[in-house]
Order: sequence, then structure tokens, then C-alpha cells
Amino acid sequence: MTGPAPSRIISLAEAVSRQIPVELFGRVSGIKGLLIEIAGPIDAMPIGGRLDIEISNDMRVPAEVIGIANDHALAMPFGGVDGLRRGCRAFVRPRASGVMPDESWLGRVVNGLGEPIDGKGPLGSGGIFMPFRADPPAAHARRRVGNPLPLGVRVLDTFLTSCSGQRMGIFAGSGVGKSVLLSMLARNAASDVAVIGLIGERGREVQEFIQDDLGDEGLARSVVVVATSDEPALMRRQAAYLTLTIAEYFRNLERDVLCMMDSVTRFAMAQREIGLATGEPPTTKGYTPTVFSELPRLLERAGPGSGEGAITAFFTVLVDGDDHNEPVADAVRGILDGHIVMERAIAERGRYPAINVLKSVSRTMPASSDPEFWPIVQKARAALSTYGDMEELIRLGAYKVGSNPDVDEAIKLFPLLDEFLRQSKKESTSMRDSYQRLAEIMASP
Repeated sequence: MTGPAPSRIISLAEAVSRQIPVELFGRVSGIKGLLIEIAGPIDAMPIGGRLDIEISNDMRVPAEVIGIANDHALAMPFGGVDGLRRGCRAFVRPRASGVMPDESWLGRVVNGLGEPIDGKGPLGSGGIFMPFRADPPAAHARRRVGNPLPLGVRVLDTFLTSCSGQRMGIFAGSGVGKSVLLSMLARNAASDVAVIGLIGERGREVQEFIQDDLGDEGLARSVVVVATSDEPALMRRQAAYLTLTIAEYFRNLERDVLCMMDSVTRFAMAQREIGLATGEPPTTKGYTPTVFSELPRLLERAGPGSGEGAITAFFTVLVDGDDHNEPVADAVRGILDGHIVMERAIAERGRYPAINVLKSVSRTMPASSDPEFWPIVQKARAALSTYGDMEELIRLGAYKVGSNPDVDEAIKLFPLLDEFLRQSKKESTSMRDSYQRLAEIMASP
């Protein structure tokens, strides 16, 4: 063979490889519940990599590699696997998983994979690829939280003032009004864009939330990501990742983004299902170790960025049996910048939002509060605390008026404060008006 021949052969092989796409695939070798074992080119199936499992000639189900065991890749599907059998081909996707959102996504409803589910046609595609699982911004490169963010909800704007880029948790049991509070924030908060993740939501309530609670006005500046409770655990977890991915896209455009997720608990439950399927040991209340490593990775993606944009986030936590010290609630409370506690007893009295001011904390206060009104807020909180301490005696008639001037004042102020904290979901109040109304109450004789 002459000298130049090998180089000509290599050049020809390179040209052929560029013209003929190579499609790698493995084959299903075992099925254990929702865990699918794939044999084949394991070196091309990294953790987090995507597969398309061919169930029939015209049907492929997307799946994600979640583990490696000996010479098999372990995958879980994003959809149903009826008809799946041993020997089905599993095609390897050549690129990283992510989406390319743009401005046309506003007003749209998508599933966890970024596919439209609102019947309004295909989504636009921007020029920036955003991975589903991104690292949080480096701590040393982040800006500090910005100015106070008006939310349009009196109790939050006065007693629990939040700043742009702050992350808050909403802790409540089921049926206490979390979704309604989120809809009030989506409509009234002074942000440019809202990204709402409904994770493990009841299918019946999705349209109710979008049409009745969010409304046309709220939806117009929002992107809603939905994964209902009947969808596989991988899809529920994926919807949480996509919610933060879209929020990061708009933050990178230097927008003020309001990100809301209902709920982090269902994300944790989905991660628990995935962890148990791969053989992780269950720990506290059955939650696997990866649950408590994935929670900070997800929640830390929110907040200020390195530029002018910021993600102000509200994450709901569904407390099990109204136990605010259960494992997920305890872990989330330690990560976020404050917590809003909603109580069933307050909701049963008919006061919404059912927020317990005394048990709730915004960690940016008092710096985030208006200095002019901060003494008034402190005085109002003290009056609520005094009434709370004596409430049982007052209701029983065991307290004698005149015994304590502080309690007497609290008794007079409580009905006014309780009415101030009550707000219908269609009502909006500016931050300045909220402070002034509170000042008028505290100045009343």
C-alpha cells in the first residue's frame, strides 16, 4: 500500500460518517415495575441521559437513565409502558436534555417535557438551549436580594415583606388555600413574568386553577408547567426541573421572575419513588438520601443571578397531617429565606388567606420593611401575640377587663386586625395602602 492511501481511507470514512447518521440503541433485557433494564452500549448511556424505547413501530416512550447496575443501564419511563416487552429497542438520544424557550411561551401550558398541552398549537423555539438540570449560580457571583417586592396581599406586604430574589416556603396541609394564595400572587405581584409549576396536581383542578384562580390576566404573563398526580414519578420530577429552567431563561434576560411551585413535597415524593426503585435505602419516613441532596439543588436555582434579573420564588410544602416538623418541611425550611405558615384552624374560621402571622418569618425583615412603618408592624404583631396568649381565657370569659391594659388593647384591636388580614382572591392592595391601613388601625382608640 502506498503512503497516502491510509489518509484517503480515513477521510472517506469521516465523510461517510457525516453523511450517514449513526443511531445507537440497546435492548430491553428486564422489567421490574417501572424500572427498565437496558443492555447495549452502556458507555453511551450516562446518568440523566435520555432514551426512546420502541414499544411498537409507531410508538416510542421517552425514558431517562437513572442508574447503572453491572452491565445494564437502569431507566424509568416518562409515560405508560403498556405493551413493553423484552427485546424492545431503546434508542440513545445524542444530545443533552433541555428546552429552548422564548417569549411566545408566555400564556401557554406545557407538560414536564416542555410540550404544549393547551391545544393552542406548537410552541416557539428560541436560540438559547436551557438544560433541565442546571447548577445553581455560584455563591460568590450572585447579587444580593433586591428591593421589597409588592405582592398585592396585605398580610405578606406588611408582616412578611419579601424582596426581589427572595425564596419563601408556604407550609400548609391540604385544602387550606395554598393554590388560591399562589393565584393571588401570580395576578398581583409586581414582577415581569410568572412561572408556575403544578407538580402532582389533581387533574380535575388544573383547569379550575388556570381559568378561575389565575384568569386571563394572570395567564397572559405566565408559563404554567403541569404534571398531574397520575403521571409517572419521573414526569412529576421533570416538571419541577422544567419550572426552574424556564424561570432561569427569563432571569437571564434580566427580567424579574416570580416562580411558584405547588408543591415541593410532591417533588420529594417523586424522587423517593425513583430512589426506592434503584435500590436506595429508605431513611426518615421512607425518604431516600437523594431526596435531601436534590432538594437544595432544586431550590438554590432560584434567587438573584449574576446580572440584573432575579427569581423570587414561593414553594408550597404539603405538611403531612399538619405536622410542620416532618422531614421534607424541616429540610425546606432550613434552605429557604423564610416560611409562611397556613393553618387549618384559621381557615375553619373563614379567614383567608389562612396565614398565621406569629408562626411565619421573612428572613429579610426588618431590612425589607418600610422604616417609617416598622414600629407599627412591631406593635401590631405584639397585639396579635398578646391576644393569642390570652385567647382561650377570653373566649371562656375567664379574663376580667381592666386586669391588664395590654390585653385590653389587644382585645379591641383584634377584630380590626383580623379584618385587615382577610382578603378575597380578586382583591389587590398596594404596599403603601396596606401600610397606611395598618397604621390607621393601630392609631384607633
